[in-house]
Amino acid sequence: MSAIQKQNTFRGLTGGPPAGKILPFILPLSVFVLVLAAWALAAFLLPARHQYLFPSPVKTAAILWESLPELLVSAGSSFLILAPGFLGAVAVGVLWGLVVGTSQSLRQMFIPFARVVAPVPATVYIPYAIALLPTFRSSAIFIVLLAAFWPVFMNTAAGALTVPEPHNDSASVLGLSRFEYITKVVFPSALPHIFNGMHVGLGMAFVMLTVAELFGSTSGLGRFVQYYADYADFPRMLAGILFTGLITFLAMTGLGWLQRKLIFWPY
Repeated sequence: MSAIQKQNTFRGLTGGPPAGKILPFILPLSVFVLVLAAWALAAFLLPARHQYLFPSPVKTAAILWESLPELLVSAGSSFLILAPGFLGAVAVGVLWGLVVGTSQSLRQMFIPFARVVAPVPATVYIPYAIALLPTFRSSAIFIVLLAAFWPVFMNTAAGALTVPEPHNDSASVLGLSRFEYITKVVFPSALPHIFNGMHVGLGMAFVMLTVAELFGSTSGLGRFVQYYADYADFPRMLAGILFTGLITFLAMTGLGWLQRKLIFWPY
């Protein structure tokens, strides 16, 4: 009996998938269970006067459920900032990254500048953005765009340099124009790097979104957390933090799903 036949027989007897497919789900879940258990134990062992500062998971879950309508409204407000800022960063970062990555002269001009400016935290631009742009929403969108742009651009430019040499030779033989070369040869080859940059950029966008909302927003997830922190409502503040983490996780998971759908070849 071959190894495949043995595996199929085992699956037939047990009525479930092989352990190799279950294990990737059990390991992350076990970490969450351990953290939850440690949280519950810590909340139980704390003196009663400190339990308001560090509520139990059960109390936090109840507050989270109670605050869900307000949290959903806050998430919608944050999305109206995150979506245009992140999508704008992807559009500009991918376009400029492909152009720079396929031009040696532009690389020599722009990459050294990018290496100096990219590591500067986008938070330093928040006061200028609020002062110069007409509304808080436009300044927050700009900060999110700036934070997400550099990872997308740098990874796209790096991906443009990974085109296999046979593909370049084929493009030369076929006489492709620069536009055709970028769209039909470079862009597909750079897609894995582009998605890597998008993952980093999305994480940075969420960070900058929350920070920007702490400065002057009247709504949003960051404002929700800051508002209840100002009034020392720590259970509700913690519920807002957990909900923000959940939204971030869902966004990252959705981006990973899109990557698996668009990149179906090994890389």
